[in-house]
Amino acid sequence: MFVKFRTEGYNGYSVQWSPFFENKLAVATASNFGLVGNGRLWLMAVGGPEGLVTERVYDTQDGLFDLAWSEVNENQLVTSSGDGSIKMWDVTLSDFPIQNWQEHQREVFSVEWNYITKDVFSSGSWDHTVKIWNPQAPRSIQTYTEHTHCVYSTAWSPRNPTLLMSGSGDQTVKLWDLKSPRSAQTIRAHQNEILSVDWNKYQDQMIATGSVDRTVKIWDLRRPDREVVCLAGHEYAVRRVKFSPHRPNILASAGYDMSVRFWDTSAPPGNNLIEVTDAHTEFVLGLDFNLYIQGQVATCAWDENIHVFMPPSLIQR
Repeated sequence: MFVKFRTEGYNGYSVQWSPFFENKLAVATASNFGLVGNGRLWLMAVGGPEGLVTERVYDTQDGLFDLAWSEVNENQLVTSSGDGSIKMWDVTLSDFPIQNWQEHQREVFSVEWNYITKDVFSSGSWDHTVKIWNPQAPRSIQTYTEHTHCVYSTAWSPRNPTLLMSGSGDQTVKLWDLKSPRSAQTIRAHQNEILSVDWNKYQDQMIATGSVDRTVKIWDLRRPDREVVCLAGHEYAVRRVKFSPHRPNILASAGYDMSVRFWDTSAPPGNNLIEVTDAHTEFVLGLDFNLYIQGQVATCAWDENIHVFMPPSLIQR
């Protein structure tokens, strides 16, 4: 199965499957590669003869860089934007966001919903801060300011409702416990900017980091002095890393080399790469696994294409 859809005039930044429906996904895009101009949020459905069908679009005044579906309301999601705003949308309404927060001073590159405390989400910004939000509150409920460079990625622990991590251009991963105003742990994970972080869904001490240094690293938080494994193969910066929700040892990465790579983190060193998909013709920025259909992946890229496919290696393993 391979289906694709063209986001005509809009470059893909982020894609996420709905946590409630097996066939719905949302895509955050920006015109002119996010440098200048407006953005568009696409709500898509997979199925039928067309493969991917647009159910609704929302236009914004500035490019959209990330999105996160609500974990508590099947019709709501938040987007982050180049103008520093975070907006909440209700897909049953046709036009305007139902909430708008304008606190960050620079582009907001990451939003992530808490899987356990379902009324909380996080954001990471080029203003170096990480913020915690409750959709019912007019302002952020917590701000962390220890990073010394852009915060590109945030991710909540799948097991601990108060534990969040962030990856930054300052080459560090920081862990934050919402019960404390200071970071709980700092790992200098790469020798270059960290663009993406993700948590293993089955082993809550295991995380993945992706960097401008072209590598993906797996870390055990109990032994942070060096990585468990370094996954080399991307030819340019790694823009997104995602652990499979179905297998603890399967990880996907997407990068500026236009490829999506699938790894077996438990394989012997040097044999971790299990498949390379190179259907995109520009930087691949968005990547997500479908929670409901094992092996199904969605990607989006600067080539204005959304792809939905099932890598053969994930079906066979």
